[in-house]
Amino acid sequence: MIVKKLHVSGIRAERAHTAGFLSIGMSVITWCASPSVEKKGEERADRLGIFVGEWAPTFFALGPALSTCEK
Repeated sequence: MIVKKLHVSGIRAERAHTAGFLSIGMSVITWCASPSVEKKGEERADRLGIFVGEWAPTFFALGPALSTCEK
């Protein structure tokens, strides 16, 4: 099981939740900063922010899964 391997490697539920919140923050920062940095248009900048934001649910789902291994 991949969650068990993550737990054995030292990743804990708190870290997964922190990564989820950081992903949300990074999404907002990327979305706000991309139009001025990205030269290929606003659509691509929006997609980059959305892509980073899609990581958050994965991290938030890993949190409870990892917490079951900690018990």
